[in-house]
Amino acid sequence: MSLLVTAFGLVLFIEGLVYAGFPGLVKKMASQIHVTPEHILRISGFCAMLIGLIIVWLSRS
Repeated sequence: MSLLVTAFGLVLFIEGLVYAGFPGLVKKMASQIHVTPEHILRISGFCAMLIGLIIVWLSRS
C-alpha cells in the first residue's frame, strides 16, 4: 500500500511541476483535447500506462 501512496505522490508532484513551470503549454494542450480523436487519446493513454508499468517493474527488480 505504501508503494501505491508513493506513486500517487510522485504523479501529483510531476503534474504540479508541469503546471507550475509551463502553464501556457498546459492551457494550449487542454484546448486541443476536444479536437483530438478518441482513438488517439486511447492509444496515448495505453502507451503511457505501459511505459509506467515497465518503469515500475524495472525499478522493483
